Amino acid sequence: MDTTRMVKIRNRDNAAVFYDIPELNGLHRVFQPGEIKEVSLDELIKLSYTPGGMSLLRNNFVLGDPEAVKIILGKVEPEYNYTATDIKNLMENGSLDEFLDCLDFAPEGVIEIIKTMAVNLPLNDVAKREAILNKTGFNVTNAINIKRETETETEKPAAAPIRRRVHKEDEAEPAKKTRRVIKSE
Repeated sequence: MDTTRMVKIRNRDNAAVFYDIPELNGLHRVFQPGEIKEVSLDELIKLSYTPGGMSLLRNNFVLGDPEAVKIILGKVEPEYNYTATDIKNLMENGSLDEFLDCLDFAPEGVIEIIKTMAVNLPLNDVAKREAILNKTGFNVTNAINIKRETETETEKPAAAPIRRRVHKEDEAEPAKKTRRVIKSE
């Protein structure tokens, strides 16, 4: 096993993820959402031994090398490798059972993508919305409604002046100015 081998690692989270490895001269890495970096297998192994490191590797990162996955994480479920495209396809075309399997076996990072995507698409399958609610406690329907209300409030056009629809005869023409005092000459 060559631990100097470089492995691509991708942040699957919607937020920046960072880690520190004191054993590697105080190494500090920051991954922006979706960012891919190449790091050594040795670094990933040492990360797995740090507090929270294994959780980051399982839930927030995707290792691009199947052999590295096997060495560090052991056997993983197929959902570990899901991309945003795979998740979108599952939400739009997958069966309810496939979707439920994903909710049961996917890492937390995939679940977060599902919740975000369910609101942004929006997810129209009510059974899948209910599955998300039952498995995660996240109410997709409420989130979609809130998003629509927020978008509607920000997109309101400028208010047109209010005008009367019914005009009385007296109001149709403005009153003509007349003198109150007449001077005699």
